[in-house]
Amino acid sequence: MGSADIDMSNSNGLEYCKEYPRLKILPANDQIKELQTILRDRNTSRSDFKFYADRLIRLVIEESLNQLPFTECNVITPTNSTYNGLKYKSGNCGVSIVRSGESMEQGLRDCCRSIRIGKILVESDADTHEAKVVYARFPEDIARRHVLLMYPIMSTGNTVSKAVNVLKEHGVKEECIILSNLFCTPQAVQTILQSYPRMKILTSEVHPVAPNHFGQKYFGTD
Repeated sequence: MGSADIDMSNSNGLEYCKEYPRLKILPANDQIKELQTILRDRNTSRSDFKFYADRLIRLVIEESLNQLPFTECNVITPTNSTYNGLKYKSGNCGVSIVRSGESMEQGLRDCCRSIRIGKILVESDADTHEAKVVYARFPEDIARRHVLLMYPIMSTGNTVSKAVNVLKEHGVKEECIILSNLFCTPQAVQTILQSYPRMKILTSEVHPVAPNHFGQKYFGTD
């Protein structure tokens, strides 16, 4: 069965993980489904929307951090015992795609207090509707870092493609890019992972209909 033949209407997209091993989806449970339902409900108030969006963002960020490389380390406990643990390898940062991606910045800071965050602004040309990068600002040493690229809603993959190209132009390795995402469509998964097969996507759901009202609702501009 080809990707275009997969019926995603009653699934969170796990079928796509078989075709694209670098697609990671949050483990399905009732709590996550409830959050997704609230965010898709047109009757959800803006205050509730932001509250529950922040909850889902936190879950996605936490799982995205699990995709980063760790190294072993030993620490001495208050009772003078040795504990064999883990710590992040140095060199991680976040990059948000303005504006909706900025909704995920606080969730990342809540988990990684001192992490550096860059920004990319992608806009569509009024006449040609072609997406263009009009602003990008990163840590100077971003080429040596693993990057959590934050963009909550991915419908076509065009905006993310432009952002990934800019990161690669700045020396970031494709396999060091992890897209932290809330909702994406099958088309977007196919577009991104066929073009950039060594990057990862971490999302809560793959569904044919993306809640494209997310940014306006979250920031109160709807």
